[in-house]
Amino acid sequence: MTYRLKDFGSYTAGGRLHRVDAGAPRTIQFTRDASYVYDPRGHFAVEHAYVQYFVPEPRRPGPPVVLVHGGGMHGSTWETTPDGRPGWLHGLLRAGYEVHVVDAVERGRAGFLPGLFEGEPIVRSLEEAWNLFRMGPADGFAARRPFPGQQFPIHAFDTLGRYQVPRWLGTTPLQAAALNAVLARTGPALVICHSQGGEITFDAQNAAPERMAGIIAVEPSGFPAALEPLADVPLVLMYGDYLDTEPRWTKRRDDWRALVDNLTANGAPARVLDTAAEVAPGGSHMLMMDAHGDACLAAALEAYEALAAHGS
Repeated sequence: MTYRLKDFGSYTAGGRLHRVDAGAPRTIQFTRDASYVYDPRGHFAVEHAYVQYFVPEPRRPGPPVVLVHGGGMHGSTWETTPDGRPGWLHGLLRAGYEVHVVDAVERGRAGFLPGLFEGEPIVRSLEEAWNLFRMGPADGFAARRPFPGQQFPIHAFDTLGRYQVPRWLGTTPLQAAALNAVLARTGPALVICHSQGGEITFDAQNAAPERMAGIIAVEPSGFPAALEPLADVPLVLMYGDYLDTEPRWTKRRDDWRALVDNLTANGAPARVLDTAAEVAPGGSHMLMMDAHGDACLAAALEAYEALAAHGS
């Protein structure tokens, strides 16, 4: 995959300075040959997002794309698939989109301050990912036996575990605020979000509807707090296959459809993209990593462009 870049770089957005007064100085050995007196007190930068941006040459007209990852992951979700194929980031750049890849608050290169967030972080196991992401039957994990027709590269499934990072369960409001800070910098953007990133995106959009030119929500695990802010924002809600294998996924599919039905009934530009019916069967929860991921992205962008054109 070849494309030219006019510019790329990184920045942080949102957050605050937090003062710590507890603790006392102590000598630490931070390499084999160097030590110094470390003071845990002072001011620390916290609750910001880290963003890497890419501007292709030529850049297509229109809004930039902001990529928001799902729970327990970070921006690498969009970069390269577990089996080494170019991810959606590269497909978007090749199509001429300016792209901003977010590491949400306390994920990836955004970093975190120990003791700041309530409770202990959790990390997703491979067994949980196998079941939650609809890779195959529960009794198929040990042998890595997928559902028939599975599009995810099962031979690289164990590599998916290296995309998983610790996460706290109560930081969504901070992540939504940081996303809005990203959008304040980029200007109105098309936000492509995945799983928990859907809740973050919907909350950010609810707070500042004018900052989003559109939303492509890939199997969002959260829903809008209100429908009114979405009245003029093109929304493509896309999902994969095997949703009948568990009641929770069947219910979520029904809730996704109900959301879009409610929006369109009130004249909002929204549509469901059932990739199993409209692209190809076999999609997992990780559509951006599946073998037909490029076709899923193309279908989602086409659907978004059609909604945006109809509303203009």
